[in-house]
Amino acid sequence: MSKYTFEFKKKVVMAYLNGEGGKVYLAQKYGVSAPSNIKKWVDNYKSQGDEGLMRSRKKEKYSFEYKLRVVELYLTTEVSYQELAIREGIHNPAQICKWVNDFQIAGPDALRPRKRGRKNVFDKQSNKHKSQPIDTTPIDTSAEHVKHLEDELLKLRIENAYLKELRRLRLEEEALLKKQRESSTASEESSN
Repeated sequence: MSKYTFEFKKKVVMAYLNGEGGKVYLAQKYGVSAPSNIKKWVDNYKSQGDEGLMRSRKKEKYSFEYKLRVVELYLTTEVSYQELAIREGIHNPAQICKWVNDFQIAGPDALRPRKRGRKNVFDKQSNKHKSQPIDTTPIDTSAEHVKHLEDELLKLRIENAYLKELRRLRLEEEALLKKQRESSTASEESSN
């Protein structure tokens, strides 16, 4: 069961929006464990209305393409997990964090859906007694190879976009520092 009910969350959010106090004050007044919870509730309420405060009871299943798009958005923009979750309608920002970490460790394959549950185990003894020859046919690995190459290409494209954005930010920062140095040198020369 959820620690906070929908009604409780709405009451706290309305108190915040009506200007009854800040996040820290309201957290103490209503016994909310962390003021950041109130910020999250307010952001969710502003973007999704009442639905943003309701705890989702259904387990969302996201497609591989959707996960990949969200990871690419995170890596190529300067948006936080929380902001991206709100924009994409994902109730749990930690889910995006997990996708990004999995992607960075294992690549796009980490985002593909996997079978859940226990593997089917046949009676091992009955399999030992069967000695029928199995027809083996060569497996066409070209499709698998192409899929692997496409995944690698996608990963490299995302990495390239990330590095370009990082370079752009570094150049902006260097230009800003240079401008600040020039203005401070100019002010020193005028004071002499």
